[in-house]
Amino acid sequence: MPKFSILVPVYNTEEQLNICLDSILGQTYKEFEIIIVNDGSTDGSEDIIKNYLAKYRDKIKYYYKNNTGIADTRNYAINKANGEYIIFVDSDDYIDKELLEKLRTYTVNNTDMVKFKLTKVDKNLKNPEKVDGPVFDKITGEDAFNILFSTDVLMDSPCLYAIRRKFIINNKFKFSYGLEHEDFGLIPLMIVKAKSFISTNIYGYFYIQSEDSIMRNENHDRLLKKIGDSFKHYDNMLQNVKTYSIKKKTFENIRIFYTNSILMKLKQLNGSEQKIYIKEFKKRNMHKNIKIRNAKQFIKRIILKTNINLYLNKKN
Repeated sequence: MPKFSILVPVYNTEEQLNICLDSILGQTYKEFEIIIVNDGSTDGSEDIIKNYLAKYRDKIKYYYKNNTGIADTRNYAINKANGEYIIFVDSDDYIDKELLEKLRTYTVNNTDMVKFKLTKVDKNLKNPEKVDGPVFDKITGEDAFNILFSTDVLMDSPCLYAIRRKFIINNKFKFSYGLEHEDFGLIPLMIVKAKSFISTNIYGYFYIQSEDSIMRNENHDRLLKKIGDSFKHYDNMLQNVKTYSIKKKTFENIRIFYTNSILMKLKQLNGSEQKIYIKEFKKRNMHKNIKIRNAKQFIKRIILKTNINLYLNKKN
């Protein structure tokens, strides 16, 4: 059994795919497998994958399926993996050649989740911008969430974790099929559920900022679906955390996290579209999720209750 399974969902990323796969195959630590799932690409991605498969058949497992979206593709890849730990790498990004070597130190004693960090680069792989976040030694996932939820802007990205495969399987974790923002719906729940969690200072993931990336194309219709689906993820979260043995503060914090994330998305809308989703917010009485722990939060809760439009449309 390999130490790591690196899962690479592919959809029309022929321009960046070589960079992605070369970064994985060039790892200094060699105990890994690559699971590539082609989600019905219509460009030259499959030809590129087959060229790599011919050279690295001992490392690569390749699967093709009809296009069903990133959530279903990640679930499919998880079912094909055999490694002790799973790492997700989007096919239009790449990883540092020493990522696995550095992570190996933190995967002893069956740590459920190990978090690392991201660096943004432009389409020429230049102008790096590191995205900071908290660093801490092994604690429970619940305690980790209570640190991360208000300080780590990339907490819900699945690409920044090494996750123990048995932890995923034993808890039957799945990305929600057919819903946008699938990472937002699952990763916070995984963190809270984890028995052990480490947040490292390893900058091992490189996010390529490309305007023409198909996987990241944020057209208006997709934005609307993402916001609508965020409410579905919120409802699902409420059902799931009821079954978790967590502290009252953690339950409050996870509701605050989802509420603030949805509010940020609502700010991207205006007019009649914003009104539709304000109704969803009010229907769930989500203003009550803002806990009055200081004067600022007290004012925020009052505004959300009495005049949410003022909050959403105020100048920052």
